[in-house]
Amino acid sequence: MRYFLRLGNSFSRLRVRCCHQSVYSSHANPRRVRVDLGDKKLEISSGTFARFADGAAVVQLGETSVMVTAVSKTKPSTTQFMPLVVDYRQKAAAAGRIPTNYLRRELGTTDHEILTSRLIDRSIRPLFPPGYFYDTQILCNLLAVDGINDPDVLAINAASAALTLSDIPWNGPIGAVRVGLVDGELLVNPTRAEMASSTLNLIVAGAPSSQVVMLEASAENVLQQDFCHAVKVGVKHSQQIILAMQQLARELKVTKRTPVKIFSAPPEMVEQARLLASAQIYAVFTEYSHDKISRDEAINKVRLETEEQLKEKFPHAEHFEVIESFNTVSKDIFRNLVLNEYKRCDGRQLTDLRNISCEIDLFKPLHGSAVFQRGQTQVLSSVTFDSLESSIKADIITTALSGIKDKNFMLHYEFPPYATNETGKVGGMNRRELGHGALAEKALRPIIPKDFPFTIRVTAEVLESNGSSSMASACGGSLALMDAGVPISSAVAGVAVGLISKANPDKPADIQDYRLLTDILGIEDYLGDMDFKLAGTNKGITALQADVKIPGLPLKVVMEAIQQGTVAKREILGIMNKCIAKPRASRKDNGPVVENIRVPVSKRARFVGPGGYNLRRLQAQTGVTINQVDEETFSVFAPTPGAMNEAQEFIGEICKDDQEHQLEFGAIYTATITEIRDIGVMVKLYPNMSAVLLHNSQLDHKRIKHPSALGLEVGQQIQVKYFGRDPTDGRMRLSRKVLQSPAATVVKTLSEKQSISMGSSGSSPTSASNL
Repeated sequence: MRYFLRLGNSFSRLRVRCCHQSVYSSHANPRRVRVDLGDKKLEISSGTFARFADGAAVVQLGETSVMVTAVSKTKPSTTQFMPLVVDYRQKAAAAGRIPTNYLRRELGTTDHEILTSRLIDRSIRPLFPPGYFYDTQILCNLLAVDGINDPDVLAINAASAALTLSDIPWNGPIGAVRVGLVDGELLVNPTRAEMASSTLNLIVAGAPSSQVVMLEASAENVLQQDFCHAVKVGVKHSQQIILAMQQLARELKVTKRTPVKIFSAPPEMVEQARLLASAQIYAVFTEYSHDKISRDEAINKVRLETEEQLKEKFPHAEHFEVIESFNTVSKDIFRNLVLNEYKRCDGRQLTDLRNISCEIDLFKPLHGSAVFQRGQTQVLSSVTFDSLESSIKADIITTALSGIKDKNFMLHYEFPPYATNETGKVGGMNRRELGHGALAEKALRPIIPKDFPFTIRVTAEVLESNGSSSMASACGGSLALMDAGVPISSAVAGVAVGLISKANPDKPADIQDYRLLTDILGIEDYLGDMDFKLAGTNKGITALQADVKIPGLPLKVVMEAIQQGTVAKREILGIMNKCIAKPRASRKDNGPVVENIRVPVSKRARFVGPGGYNLRRLQAQTGVTINQVDEETFSVFAPTPGAMNEAQEFIGEICKDDQEHQLEFGAIYTATITEIRDIGVMVKLYPNMSAVLLHNSQLDHKRIKHPSALGLEVGQQIQVKYFGRDPTDGRMRLSRKVLQSPAATVVKTLSEKQSISMGSSGSSPTSASNL
């Protein structure tokens, strides 16, 4: 029996090898091509690594190399959507480091990995054929990172090359570049050092014929004309990368597979659905009194009736075909209303904003709060201050691979299921929430003062959602920051611009006609071709993200979207300014406090306490956070003024003046043993003194392992010599050992120091025999 099982497995492996033989042979001939990007050379190669994958490519810039593999199943998925999974993982070995976790291996995924995976996904997803529902996986493997060139943009190009050189149906290639702006000069694929001084971080993914397929940007108030110019430069250089990939595909004679099935509705069923439901769907979409819920309910009622009739007319049709037939008709009617009649389903003109209302200072205990309402999208934002120690600490691998360092400003976006009248899992962080929060954080980060003394956390909780919740989070976050008294340089607003387009029948990749929509609803995002999010101040742009659902956008459309978004952004800022025009002059009375206190070196040991006991007790009892600034200065962060007052009283009690200033360097004192330890004894020179350690090495000239060897006991008095405090750690230095020698000694008590005047008596100090 075991023999037949092994034989069956052997045949199975043989079939797999046969299926991949053509792919393997096409990869067996290594090819490479170089692209000149200004003074940098980008190298694309294939055919050396991972030859069992459907497609694999390595992209190198400088000494940074990224390999991406693409594999797509030949059997269709059971899900009725494009099941594409992109995983970008940072490899510690690529940066010459070892992970610092317990297992010393890569665990979980970091925020940067997830955001980069989304970046790649958004770049390649629009170019898969409609109805291609086959499980597809893109894996990005960092081979080597030089610390100069970032690997994220290389991963986008490598994913494009892997798909282009595979037999997977995909309408690529695309090319991606990063554009920076340093001293007014645009740089293509700038180094990490150049990006540190850049006011723009723009990633452009371009499609053939100078079209745009994805944009992602953060900027420090970059002017609109400079931003548009940067987009054009990025598209220009992306075309060179595309030509190189096309050359490789021709050399390798790539042939795309024909899918077993493309999931689409049969034309005759679509026409029947159109006859049955067109009038009713049109009536719903032109009834402007509907809101999100009532419109969805009305459409679903028509859907159920139409699907029942379609099932009677086509009894052998698949369930997906019935659903897709209605969806096709509904989508066509919705889009034609915009294209042909310039009508939107809520009655607005194409460039109109929804009704906007703002309110600040909602809850007094919060450091800052605001609610931003735009139509049926509502976001509650709050601001929390904490100590600088609460800033996000980047792990060494992320810092080495991507240059991301600690940051003391963060925005966390939450999207609970009730925001769309649904039930679902609560808690955790999904990729969508992380991406929306990162975009809103990019929009606000440039206006945060660099020297702010606290860590700032903005939470943006979506309470209602009907489109553009990420840009509403940027607006609400800006209002909450001003309510909290953060001296931001200017207010920030954001808006989403949508697109309804009509393809050219002769060239489906070209747009024949289009309409841009300002401040899109959720349904306009779902049934439209683009979600173009733009945020910034009255002066310029701080963040931009373009998600495109068609194979590419002409530059003309991109420029118009930027212009239309800029006009809407200024209008929103005008409404926000009526609520609060500038930050509060000061933070609220219940806000946190930071003060620096000076602790002399002589009192530092008492302030810290044995093993840091006093500091831990202070922080536990008062809730403050203490950090050492320099040798004698400590920074005290208190969450409230009351906590600061309590901490000051505590510190004053610990560091109050005592008799230590009366001690003389080199004098001998009588000390009382308070505790016996293995390493020495704890002694006091006066009653209210904190006990200090007298180490075994300072007890006697003989080497001892325990103080009991000298017959020492608790309560016993011994003579020690005082040598001041150690200048490095502030510890009191005492020695009994030096008194065991026959040298002349001077013994003093603190009471005698007050009564003896060396200058007036002319006598020698009190001898040991007098004590």
